[in-house]
Amino acid sequence: MSTQVSSGMQLGTAGVEEVLDGGTPARPRRRSAQSRRPSPRRVAVRTLLNIAALIVFLCSVFPVYWMVNMALTPSNQIISRTPSFFPFEATFRNFVTAWSREAAPGQTDFPHALISTMTVTGGVLVVTLLFAFLASVAVARFHFGGRRGFIVSVLIVQMIPGEAMMFTIYGMIDDWRLMNTLLGLGIVYTATVIPFTIWTLRGFVAGVPADLEEAAMIDGCTKTQAFWRVTFPLLAPGLVSTGIFAFIQAWNEFTMALLLMKGYNLTLMPWLNSFQSATEATNWGAVMAGSTLIAIPVVIFFLFVQGRMTGGLVSGAVKG
Repeated sequence: MSTQVSSGMQLGTAGVEEVLDGGTPARPRRRSAQSRRPSPRRVAVRTLLNIAALIVFLCSVFPVYWMVNMALTPSNQIISRTPSFFPFEATFRNFVTAWSREAAPGQTDFPHALISTMTVTGGVLVVTLLFAFLASVAVARFHFGGRRGFIVSVLIVQMIPGEAMMFTIYGMIDDWRLMNTLLGLGIVYTATVIPFTIWTLRGFVAGVPADLEEAAMIDGCTKTQAFWRVTFPLLAPGLVSTGIFAFIQAWNEFTMALLLMKGYNLTLMPWLNSFQSATEATNWGAVMAGSTLIAIPVVIFFLFVQGRMTGGLVSGAVKG
């Protein structure tokens, strides 16, 4: 049986290749090296963008590097007129001082301040994600009376700075007898973070098509099972992103902690502020060492959650 080949094509052992009218295989056309070379204008634009990105990166990293550098520099060299960009005589004495120094006689030190901050931050993170997740699902998936007013009120509350409500918050916490308690500080932090978290999670929930749940229900899942098995995994990046925001807000907050906490219950930021005293010179080496110790848990947290920010993007996909 003879094999018939259409004009312009010929079957061979290596597959189908293009042929000329006389039966000679045609060579594939290749672009010249000059045509593949980017234009000088594009090279110049790309170079400028890379230089700008490098400058932004250096400006962002240098303060962190300088903090660690000063933490490793002896105290008598920190106040020198000639700054040293490398800690040639590195010492860990500043870290020892920062670890064991009390905020004031009878007040907390770094380990206890770290435990207090981690307790407040962990509680705020869990409670905020729980309430904000339920509220964002209700706002994005259900239509009820006052829904638009609720969304607008959440946005307006987020726009009000916390410092404008300091006296009101102080009076409420004092009336509830929660002054100088981790519970009272956690309530304030949660109320501060929840509006933005609801607003952000609402966009993530609205971005997940409801058709995915309907497809899962056709396959035999209940509405609850379809939500938890299909929709919820797709919301993991949004939960992680908003969780990072809640973590940073509770970890780095200074004003409310300084207003509501004192003595043994100080958190990390008011504890670090105690290094500046009106009666004695500021130990800048210990300040930088304390700042480095405060930043280490944040770095560990980011290393822990960065993989889950992208891993949740496809973990809830429906397989055909």
